[in-house]
Amino acid sequence: MKLKKLFRDLLHLLIHNSFPATVLVMGVVHFALLLITLAAGAVPLTIINSISVITYIVCFLFCRVDYILPVYWLILIEVTVYAVLSTYYIGYGGGSHFFLFSIVPIIIYFGLFLFKEKKLWIVGFSLFADFLVFALSFIFFYRRTPVIRISDKASMILTIFSAFAMFFSMVFYNVIYIYRSRREVLDLEKENEQLSADANNDTLTELLNRRGFLPLLEELMKEGEEHHFCIAFLDIDNFKKVNDTFGHDCGDEVLRHISRLIRKELHGFDVCRWGGEEIIILLNDTNLRIARQKMEAVRSSVASTPTVFFNMRVPVTITIGLVENTATFKKPNDIIQAADERMYYGKQHGKNILISRDIK
Repeated sequence: MKLKKLFRDLLHLLIHNSFPATVLVMGVVHFALLLITLAAGAVPLTIINSISVITYIVCFLFCRVDYILPVYWLILIEVTVYAVLSTYYIGYGGGSHFFLFSIVPIIIYFGLFLFKEKKLWIVGFSLFADFLVFALSFIFFYRRTPVIRISDKASMILTIFSAFAMFFSMVFYNVIYIYRSRREVLDLEKENEQLSADANNDTLTELLNRRGFLPLLEELMKEGEEHHFCIAFLDIDNFKKVNDTFGHDCGDEVLRHISRLIRKELHGFDVCRWGGEEIIILLNDTNLRIARQKMEAVRSSVASTPTVFFNMRVPVTITIGLVENTATFKKPNDIIQAADERMYYGKQHGKNILISRDIK
């Protein structure tokens, strides 16, 4: 697991620092080539690789100040020039032509990042130019006698090293591209989930809103199906007075506080901010007796736990109307209205009360 996390963190680091990482790798590659050509006695190539190392130092400095476009062109020019000159000096036996293929992923990966819409032709032109250079170098140098003779061992080392550079480039940028694409898909899925949650939830209380709540109730009340549940409709008593006395910020905190208390007391049940200071609770698979006990616990908890707002204790109470589902209720609005009517009766007869039956 630690190794997997380390690999994921490394890919994340490379994605967000892909230009500097590329420049660093290319600089290391040419430094290694410098040592190999020096040992092989290929002085011109040693000089060329020295210039390449200096070029990538300059590129790295450009990356530090986010001056990326020159880095892109310097990489393409340096690799092309090196591949041609190296092939000219030591022939195809050194495998330097492989470097022309190693920059294909770089052209595509960074080109798509740097050039948008109408400028994307630059990517296609760069790929065409890269292949054209390869084709022309093959035509001119394939049967040409190398300018510098190096040992078979040195030639084999250069060929293997060049082939590895091409292979590494292909794998490296494919892995980064696949990982980045997957991350973007996952981020998009999370964003869609969040948007969906935001559409179905009240932003102030984090409770369901009507859009998120009504489909749950509609599903339970499908025609021909009977489900055992109760609906509680509650309203905060004297909420307008709280807003007028302490301000709307305090009123918002009261709503958040009561919502937290309800979630704590009724964990696992669906709770909806119906509007303003009104809240509806769906107590699924619960009969009236149990629902009455649970809602009485909520009422008592709210009454005994004042909202704390800037060191002020703001006591509030709630009035609740509770209804058990029966065959007489055909639509969600029917049972919600019945619970609302019981709550309203409680408002007219003392408040801070739970009404769970019709009173004539």
